[in-house]
Amino acid sequence: QVQLVESGGGLVQTGGSLRLSCEASGRSFSRYSMGWFRQAPGKEREFVATIDSYDGSQYYADSVQGRFTISRDNAKNTGYLQMNSLKPEDTAVYYCAAKSGGFGSVRQYDYGYWGQGTQVTVSS
Repeated sequence: QVQLVESGGGLVQTGGSLRLSCEASGRSFSRYSMGWFRQAPGKEREFVATIDSYDGSQYYADSVQGRFTISRDNAKNTGYLQMNSLKPEDTAVYYCAAKSGGFGSVRQYDYGYWGQGTQVTVSS
């Protein structure tokens, strides 16, 4: 099992950048695939990005592809979401998640472990 804690959220202007961190505690973090999801007020939680534990393959939602980068540093037990060229529509609570197995997923129900979320607000 792993426990996840997000950090790095905050207020940024349109076009700015922000890096979210997801610190993990527990055993065998390197064997878990991870993902990032977000939820805006009044909307359903949606997929953002995922990264495999097997070979580091990444997959992104169309809305963030080319602007966001997911990565992980197993030596530090930390996952990251680098967000560039931020837009007001990126405003949401961002959650990191982890799942067992070597492959990531775009489906939130595949993830068994979740962080508490961190608020990202993009203003004009």
